[in-house]
Amino acid sequence: MAKTSRNIPMRTALYLRVSTIYQKPDLQADGLRHYATHAALEIVAEYLDIAVSGRREGRPQLQALMRAAHSHAFDCVLVWKFDRFARSVAHLLNALDEFHHLGIRFISVQDQVDTESPMGKAMFTIIGAMAELESSLISERVKAGMEAARVRGKRLGRPTTPARF
Repeated sequence: MAKTSRNIPMRTALYLRVSTIYQKPDLQADGLRHYATHAALEIVAEYLDIAVSGRREGRPQLQALMRAAHSHAFDCVLVWKFDRFARSVAHLLNALDEFHHLGIRFISVQDQVDTESPMGKAMFTIIGAMAELESSLISERVKAGMEAARVRGKRLGRPTTPARF
């Protein structure tokens, strides 16, 4: 049973997202409610973004969820899948890190990741390591591309502008 230290059900926020106005969030909503019931999680809020890309960090309901997290409105965030929450590894990692610092548990039902479990903590570490690796590889590619361009005689940086008098 998921209980807080006061031995009451853990206050839980659901986050759902559908990519188009033609999609229904019913599968996610039903699955999350079922999971919450069986895990003895008390749903205190639901956040639903409709027709908003998962690559966008500025989703209205996601922003509302993050504000509520900072005001300690809940102890747990429950999502159907990671890709419903974030499409970018960097965004996912930043949000998970923020939840960790706020003491908020994060559960992805279909991905079977719960940041409170040992396996979930390990997955969080692996995701973080992969995000760091991805960042390092991008940096290396950019540096290599700039060096290759420099060797070919390409001038790098901002173009010079004629002086104005």
